[in-house]
Amino acid sequence: MKTTLKFLGTTALVFVFAMQIFAADYKLDKSNSTVNWNGKKVTGEHYGTIDLKSGNLVVQNNTIESGTFTMDMTTIVSEDLTNESMNKKLVGHLKSDDFFSVDKFPASTFVIKEVKHKSGKTHAITGDLTIKGITHSLTFDTEIVIDGDKLRAKGKMEVDRTLYDIKFRSGRFFADLGDNLIYDTFTLDFDVVASK
Repeated sequence: MKTTLKFLGTTALVFVFAMQIFAADYKLDKSNSTVNWNGKKVTGEHYGTIDLKSGNLVVQNNTIESGTFTMDMTTIVSEDLTNESMNKKLVGHLKSDDFFSVDKFPASTFVIKEVKHKSGKTHAITGDLTIKGITHSLTFDTEIVIDGDKLRAKGKMEVDRTLYDIKFRSGRFFADLGDNLIYDTFTLDFDVVASK
C-alpha cells in the first residue's frame, strides 16, 4: 500500500513538473490583434493599419521562447486621409516599388529569437524582421501578459526603412529635398492576442 501511494505521489510530481517544462503553443487571434503603422515627413505624417495574416508563439515556464508572425502587406490601409482619391493614391504608392513592392513581396515576417525580462510586464524582444525579402535584427520593448490560455503582447517597433531598400525621399540618399523629405524611421505599434 505504501509503495503504491509513493508511486502515485511520485507520478503526480513528475506530471506537474512535466507540465511546467513542456512548451505550449499559442495561436494568433487575428480578430483581436492589431498592427498600426505611422510614417512621418517634414510636412506631417500618415498612419493606418496592416493585418496580421498568421502567428504563433511557443511558451515555456510562463515565458515566450519563440514565435513567428506574418503581416499581409496587401492589406495596408491609410486612416488619416479622408479624401478618397488621395487615400487611394497614397495606398497605391505605399504598395509600389518606391516603398513595399507588395506585388513582389506580399508578406513581411517577424521571427522571435530572444526574449529577456526587464521589469514587471516589460520584456526586451529581439528578432528578425523581413521586409521585401531583406532581413535585419530588431530589438524593442514589449509588455507581455500570460494568463492561462490567453497571451497578450503590446509594443512598438521602430524600423529604419532604408535598411529594407525603401529609399524614396530619404535624406540619407537624396540632397535638397526640403519639404519633400520623408523620415527614415517608421513605427509599427502592435497589440497581439493569442490563445492555446
